[in-house]
Amino acid sequence: MQIQIRKLTLAATAAAFLFGSAVPAFAQTDASAPAAQDAKAAKSQARKAARAQRKAEHKAARAKNNAELKKLEDAGYKPAANDPNYPQNLQNAEKKAAGASQ
Repeated sequence: MQIQIRKLTLAATAAAFLFGSAVPAFAQTDASAPAAQDAKAAKSQARKAARAQRKAEHKAARAKNNAELKKLEDAGYKPAANDPNYPQNLQNAEKKAAGASQ
């Protein structure tokens, strides 16, 4: 009788351990997997579109700045690292460029 109680106790302990450590698996519908993939794809597309827009804006801003600098250089402005007449030369070139465009 003592052996049967030990066996039953051991079996109950083992069963409790196995049931307690098992991770429950919940069924998922088939619709949830494609929805997750669609969401990832949509997010990826949105990220790519935003990056393309930022790139286009950066490219347009750079082209605008280069065009303005070229216009000033054509009007006589020569950018230099250490120009003692910096503001005056730039302002003169801006006036000349503005007068030429009118």
